[in-house]
Amino acid sequence: MKVTITAKKLNISQSFNDYAEKKLSAKLDRFFPDEADAKITLEERRDMILLELTVKYNGMIYRAEQSAKDKNDALDVTVDRIIRQIRKQKTKVEKSLRAGAFTGLAPEPEEEDYEVIRYKTFALRPMTVDEAILQMNLLDHKFFMFRNAETNTINVVYKRDEGNYSVLVPED
Repeated sequence: MKVTITAKKLNISQSFNDYAEKKLSAKLDRFFPDEADAKITLEERRDMILLELTVKYNGMIYRAEQSAKDKNDALDVTVDRIIRQIRKQKTKVEKSLRAGAFTGLAPEPEEEDYEVIRYKTFALRPMTVDEAILQMNLLDHKFFMFRNAETNTINVVYKRDEGNYSVLVPED
């Protein structure tokens, strides 16, 4: 597995690099082959370390994050969360792993300007609705945009308050 470690607002030691590579190798090599990419992002927020672990392989993205005082503890928790995600969705992800989502009304208050704080770009690969729901759950997001493999249109899947899922499909 290829491991990339990025730090924001803090320095990381070689011992953490070695620990991270050893931990990922020991825990995740049984799920992912050498072609998998793991990215660890560390950021210091107040007195805590925020660690985000993202593993990409075969078009799937597995992601977990954790805040802790110690970066090694945060890494341990995120690795365990990735493993839990894989086990929870075992039957669905095993094929992508290694074998084995105004009139008459009172005057409106002045509208606030919306502040966009982040733009995110990503590749849309064709997938089924079930794969999109799985990917959304693996990323722990509330919605997920994808290219529908059956219709070749951009769709959005999201989880409803009652626990069911809905798909937004554009009109022609």
